Amino acid sequence: MTKAGKGGLTLLAAALFVACGGAAPEPVTPAEKAPEKVAEAPKPEASGDAAAAGPDAEKAEQCIATANAKRAKFSGEPPKVTVKHILVRFKGTKNADASIKRSREEACLRAMEARDKLREGADFDEMVKEYSEEPGAASRGGSVGEIERAMVVKPFADAAFELAVNQMSDVVETEFGFHLIFRSQ
Repeated sequence: MTKAGKGGLTLLAAALFVACGGAAPEPVTPAEKAPEKVAEAPKPEASGDAAAAGPDAEKAEQCIATANAKRAKFSGEPPKVTVKHILVRFKGTKNADASIKRSREEACLRAMEARDKLREGADFDEMVKEYSEEPGAASRGGSVGEIERAMVVKPFADAAFELAVNQMSDVVETEFGFHLIFRSQ
């Protein structure tokens, strides 16, 4: 399981860690923090024909580029934020269920579809039920709870902490899949 840092983990954040199989790194002071290398998400297995070829190939490529856009830590960011999210997995992601067969490109496009519906006014809780593949997410509306930056993987933290209250991220890729993150506090 995970070790609690100075402030401990909230129950919902702990559930996210268990569901995604992650563990929070030990907190460090800013002076100790070395530059972090961003881990790349697993790439889809090559097939004889180009899996992304076709009318959606360009759209998938743009989606993946957006999902992996570099985000920086901002000075003056709060020590904690409260977030909920939608997780769309693909074959080969960390802790993905064996039943998940979609490619990385298909997963990104699926996350983008959910994002577009949310931008058009769809209910976040309903979109969690329809799109999220995190165990237990539907029953909690995708809530992760209150998190500190060190409690989640870097791409998730970078996106979550750059959001204003009641703002949703664009598609974000981590080793667990593609996320849409909504900051509620």
